Amino acid sequence: MTDRVLWVTGGGSGMGQAVAVSAAEAGWRVAVTGRRREALLETVEAVTSAGGVAVAAEADATDPASLARAHERIVAGLGPVDDLVTAAGLNAPRRRWDDQSMTEFAAIVDTNLTSVARTIDLALPTIRDAQGRIVVISSFAGWRFSTKGGVAYSASKTALASLCATLNEEEGAHGVGATHLCPGDVDTPFLSMRPQVPEGAARETMLTPEDIGRAVRFILDGPPHVRIDELVISPTRPSARA
Repeated sequence: MTDRVLWVTGGGSGMGQAVAVSAAEAGWRVAVTGRRREALLETVEAVTSAGGVAVAAEADATDPASLARAHERIVAGLGPVDDLVTAAGLNAPRRRWDDQSMTEFAAIVDTNLTSVARTIDLALPTIRDAQGRIVVISSFAGWRFSTKGGVAYSASKTALASLCATLNEEEGAHGVGATHLCPGDVDTPFLSMRPQVPEGAARETMLTPEDIGRAVRFILDGPPHVRIDELVISPTRPSARA
């Protein structure tokens, strides 16, 4: 068991919520941030029901001031951040060169890449002191090229691999370890952003948020001398893969 503080962005639903609950069961005190207060409170209730401790701090990760205020509330409520999981993400149904919107393109890159760097930058000083772990939830599209994710999404997720690599190169001496986590299809509300939303049998073959929660917990719970640079998780049945 641990008494460390874990910050989970995108913690109101899907993979972020599953990560928060799984980590809390292992003893982490969890802070969840996201745009939707009601969803965050649902996560806090789920963590509490599992016997854990959690706080919610509403924040827009693409707004530096909003994110900084949330970080301050986390530190005031739980203490300095020891470990971080970034699970917030964005895509759009219009994702091809022949139909995409540059406004949406910028929002996707800001959410999937820039806000991840912004969050890490805020928490890194105390993560460094704690020799903590940073898990960046990316995508299968960030590991292997696929046109299905779209131009902005695939580019932003691919860039997260470089972000994690530079963290490991520069911060490894301080005991910090970053993991580029690349899940295949996961049955979450995020699927509603697809041009054709999967239904029924297609969803049944996908990974679950709880699968990702267990994977993240495995990374966080590893010994200090072990770093998992990249982890790819796919559904067994390739027909479900995007």
